[in-house]
Amino acid sequence: MKPVTVYTTTVCPYCIRAKHLLDRRGVPYEEVNLSRDFELRMRLSQQTGMRTVPMIFIGEQCIGGYDDLAALDREGELERLLGRAS
Repeated sequence: MKPVTVYTTTVCPYCIRAKHLLDRRGVPYEEVNLSRDFELRMRLSQQTGMRTVPMIFIGEQCIGGYDDLAALDREGELERLLGRAS
């Protein structure tokens, strides 16, 4: 399975929702809190074009934020992107 990284901030309801969805699906992830790392947040923003969190990566691919993650899950694409679908 491809690694999942979720870039978050401390008080972000969408970050909480994203982590909850991943937990419900049994998807392990690494959480990186950007609350005190302005430089990393700026680099990620430049790399992804996103200014908000969560920023969710599956492998090296940024899939977007919570709404994007939820849509992938509803469409059955999340499992495929993770490499878990047969």
